[in-house]
Amino acid sequence: MRKLTLATIAENPDDFSTRFELATGEQLILRPLIPGDVEKLARFLADLSPESRRLSTFSSYDRATARELCDAIARYDKLRFAVVEQTAPDEPIVGLLEFSFDLTAGDILRYTKHNSPLNPATDCRFGPTLADEWQNRGIGSLLLPPLFAVARRFGRTRIILWGGVLADNARAIRYYAKNGFVHVGNFRNDEGLACCDMIVTLDNVQATPP
Repeated sequence: MRKLTLATIAENPDDFSTRFELATGEQLILRPLIPGDVEKLARFLADLSPESRRLSTFSSYDRATARELCDAIARYDKLRFAVVEQTAPDEPIVGLLEFSFDLTAGDILRYTKHNSPLNPATDCRFGPTLADEWQNRGIGSLLLPPLFAVARRFGRTRIILWGGVLADNARAIRYYAKNGFVHVGNFRNDEGLACCDMIVTLDNVQATPP
């Protein structure tokens, strides 16, 4: 299968969208972020609780960041997917899932120290954020297979966690482990907080074609 490009996804977002209907009757769509998402994304960021913000990596939680993320579509190394609740009247964004196809020098150094060296050509970073009311509902595990499939189509074979996961976030560590991520080492982030590095090998997990 031919590798994807960011431009291809930006030009054909419907081709890379996946719909889910939950047992509750609620309907979600996982789709690429689009330029018209600024206001919805701004509301999503503004509504995140202090605890959710502590666990995420956004520079701020306002319209300026939403605009920055939407302006970056297909321009750099990032690929972002929105989770949209289609059964709600205003179809709000309730999740943002991010890929980076560029590894930082810090990533490479840390994983080398963990005896798990990275390959910038075939490894990438991933980070999810869900709205508070959608956490602890099993949604994250539904979203991963189509995202894994997209990563494969970009020629990626392994995914690391973007910035690691905070060591005190036991719930997230269990979630990642359940979905194939393996703990490879510990480190402290720029704020001095204890974190875990985890990586998944895509050959070992399910991937649903988008």
